[in-house]
Amino acid sequence: MACLMDTGFWFASIDESDTHHERVVKATKNIREQVIVPSPAITETAYLVRRNLGVERLAKFSEKLNSTKFQIESPTGNDYIRIAAVLRKYNDVNIDFVDACIVAMAERLNITKILTIDRRHFGIFKPVHCDSFEILPETL
Repeated sequence: MACLMDTGFWFASIDESDTHHERVVKATKNIREQVIVPSPAITETAYLVRRNLGVERLAKFSEKLNSTKFQIESPTGNDYIRIAAVLRKYNDVNIDFVDACIVAMAERLNITKILTIDRRHFGIFKPVHCDSFEILPETL
């Protein structure tokens, strides 16, 4: 089984000053599954790295993508249709594109485990393939 990684989890693993950094790093060490990153999360993470950590850290982030152990997965045409449906269904709780993308991809790939610090959103999603997502790290 694989797990999908959200932007906030990835950024917290990069930024040592992030309040979630230690928990995320600890959780990462215990992951035995393949980690899948939706390609839109790369752009969102790169934006956060540039904004919060500067150009040099962004350049290092970019270089590391060449040898990442994460599997980069692009949304399919049907994923985009599902993303739109998820955005509409949860528009009152201000979810973003990457959150909706993770839901769509999790459903398509039959993944129930999500690496995220966004418990508020991922805790309310009702995916079609399972009762709820398993969110890691378990406690924040």
